[in-house]
Amino acid sequence: MIAGMRTGTGAILGFLAGGLLAAAPLAASAADPPEVAAVGLRLEIRGAIGPATSDYIVRGIGKAEATGARLVIIEMDTPGGLDAAMRDINKAILASTVPVATFVAPAGSRAASAGTYILYASHLAVMAPATNLGAATPVQIGGSAPDERSPTKSPAAGDETEARPPQPGSAPERKAINDAVAYIRGLASLRHRNADWAERAVREAVSLTAEAALRENVIDFIAPDIQALLAAADGRKVQLGQAEVTLATSGLQLLHHDPDWRTRLLATITDPNVAYILLLVGIYGLLLEGYNPGTYLPGVVGTICLLLALFAFQLLPVNFAGLGLIALGVALFIAEAFVPSFGTLGLGGIVAFVFGSILLLDTDIPGFTISRGLIGSVAGVAGLALLGLLLALVRMHRRPVVSGLESLVGKPAEALEDFRGSGAVFAQGERWSAHCSQPVHQGDRLRIVRVEGLLLHVEPENPEPPG
Repeated sequence: MIAGMRTGTGAILGFLAGGLLAAAPLAASAADPPEVAAVGLRLEIRGAIGPATSDYIVRGIGKAEATGARLVIIEMDTPGGLDAAMRDINKAILASTVPVATFVAPAGSRAASAGTYILYASHLAVMAPATNLGAATPVQIGGSAPDERSPTKSPAAGDETEARPPQPGSAPERKAINDAVAYIRGLASLRHRNADWAERAVREAVSLTAEAALRENVIDFIAPDIQALLAAADGRKVQLGQAEVTLATSGLQLLHHDPDWRTRLLATITDPNVAYILLLVGIYGLLLEGYNPGTYLPGVVGTICLLLALFAFQLLPVNFAGLGLIALGVALFIAEAFVPSFGTLGLGGIVAFVFGSILLLDTDIPGFTISRGLIGSVAGVAGLALLGLLLALVRMHRRPVVSGLESLVGKPAEALEDFRGSGAVFAQGERWSAHCSQPVHQGDRLRIVRVEGLLLHVEPENPEPPG
């Protein structure tokens, strides 16, 4: 009996122990937090790099840091851009706590000028096949720009294109080149990339294909697409601040960060053509308000447009001589309406306005110049306005005088008495002293021919025949 009870008790204890062992993994898995998928952030640079681009990239990197992203990928295709915008992007990359990979893609894209600096600053520099980088000479040097019509092949690297080296220029030009060289060599040293070729890209405006860039240790690897980039980057070590970090990009979920309304608004108003139109609308809106005080609408619209234009221009490389010429042109055009210069001031205003518009932006970077067609259209409209103003002034000059003593000339008068020489007449509802060289009888109809002070010179409307 006792033995049977012991056997039954052992079976029950064994059953309970097995149930506990089976439930242990389930309890452990329920206690562990759910695994969060690793994410990365994908940004894009398309076209010229300007204030809106730098704002978008800097805020995108900040978002990646705040959300704990493992990698930021900047997909790039750019002809270059503004130096200040490029440096803002590079500062954000260098200070980032998240690794940044710059990817020149898709095939056919380029990372020219400012794009080369960004590629050198990134933790990973990657290019797609059939892409290129280089030509990093500061374009504002003007006369020292390379001659793109005469490319030659470099004997050292069979697929490297080389332009004619710029000739030594003025002190500011040499200063700009030396500053750019020092900057890009510093980036190359930080990322252990080819600093000598980087200097040639600035001094000689040379370019490299993706394959040649890989051979010259300018980039880390070549990838045909984003997924290939993630696969090749997995396990690579990068320097993040003072620490060396191993990238874990396998299975990384990429989130695309689109520009928000602020970036789109900034991109719109910093377009040189839009900023130029806002400037014109602001100036002429305030002028209309000055001519018609109390209408409010032109003044309100003009003030808003002028403030937006000034905000945009303080972000762009503005030549203040050009801005001064525009202001002078507007002032001369206004003066034409008040000073009888017969079009001289107005024509000078149009000339000053056109030259000021051409000189307004101190750069030749594609995408950051004012359209010559727009300037020509504005000058044509100003010329038509000047012509209309001159025609209006001519019509006003030919119109008979309707106020003052001069308005009496040609008007009728009636003799109040008989006189020869001086007498009294009635004109325009008033009694006047008058002088007539012919005899006048009371009630005769006279015509005023001249006014001298308060004396009217008159003559009969129907003079008597001599006789």
